Amino acid sequence: MDIFSDEVRRNPYPLYDQLRTASPLLRVPPPFNAWLVFDYETAKRVLNDAETFSSRVPAPRNWFLFFDAPEHTKLRALISRAFTPRTVAMLELRIRDLSQALLDAAMERGEIDLVEEYSVPLPMKVIAGMIGIPLSQWSTYKRWSDTILRLSYSRSGGEEAERSLVQFRAVTIEMQAYLAGLLAERRESPRDDLLTHLIEAEMDGERLTEEEILGFFQMLVVGGQETTTDLIDNAMLCLLEHPDQLARLRAEPELLEPAIEEVLRYRSPLQWIMRTPRRDTELHGQTIPVGALVLPMIGSANRDPKVFAEPDRFDISRFPNAHIAFGHGPHFCLGAALSRLEAKIALGDLLERFESFELVSSEPWAPRLALHVHGPAALRLKFQAKKRAVVTGG
Repeated sequence: MDIFSDEVRRNPYPLYDQLRTASPLLRVPPPFNAWLVFDYETAKRVLNDAETFSSRVPAPRNWFLFFDAPEHTKLRALISRAFTPRTVAMLELRIRDLSQALLDAAMERGEIDLVEEYSVPLPMKVIAGMIGIPLSQWSTYKRWSDTILRLSYSRSGGEEAERSLVQFRAVTIEMQAYLAGLLAERRESPRDDLLTHLIEAEMDGERLTEEEILGFFQMLVVGGQETTTDLIDNAMLCLLEHPDQLARLRAEPELLEPAIEEVLRYRSPLQWIMRTPRRDTELHGQTIPVGALVLPMIGSANRDPKVFAEPDRFDISRFPNAHIAFGHGPHFCLGAALSRLEAKIALGDLLERFESFELVSSEPWAPRLALHVHGPAALRLKFQAKKRAVVTGG
């Protein structure tokens, strides 16, 4: 059984259902070598219980996402000051302008690769603008993101694992040099951008080191866009697969926000998160040894019938909807509000401008580069553009 095959990654939910019932805790042998947790209650416990489960896992050492308290608490507090609700709200106009410009480029053709032409560049350009990276360097920025995404293959063993690590090390050196130049510029001439805010953020007399800023920079380059990219693409897949829900959303646009929450639950962009027990720990009657890798399977937890009625039914009005698509506990995703805003604008624009849309091909879609995410690497759609009313004087 290859739970990371393309076929399973396209639709892991039947397997999740089977394992959640028969073996809610599953040991995957080397080279992956991890314990997978499939039920909602235990997955949520692992994410929330930082005293038992550490975030210090095999991952980049300077990414605060993989720190424990008190270091994580300090860094999160500092970074949160540069990533406030006000900052997110101020991005709305920029997101709307980018969305319209990206769609304008495709409207005459009546066809679009939603991933390459829209769902990747939209959040990536938003983050690039927040950081202060010129859009002229878009190709470099995307290459960095693609390389970091492949890091999840470092656990697969063999040549592919080694290649992903070598490429990541090379990109880290490149990004470090680039970031040093940007930081020097901001210290000389501060701007109203995220890098300047990170430089200036201070708590108890402490500021972020360049190494810490580099770690956050790398996380933003990939994490700041990947969830939103998959959320937009998965939403379109869900609506194509459930035309009754698409018709309902068009008739009741006020359901857009709960529809986004249902996509997050039904096709969670992030499928698993890594933790490791600080001591031998029992889950489901089995002892997980200290230092082992534990993966709370978010995608499975969000389809647990003990928590969600008819979990395999896509319902844009589902309430309550206590999904854990953005994680849970002290490491809950800092970018959740931004991702939700981007998805709301994107889906609103797509439904407004597409009278109808369908897949160009019936061939199975290829999954995204990273093993831990869920979504298509390409999504070619043909669409009928809505006719816009022409206003004339008289």
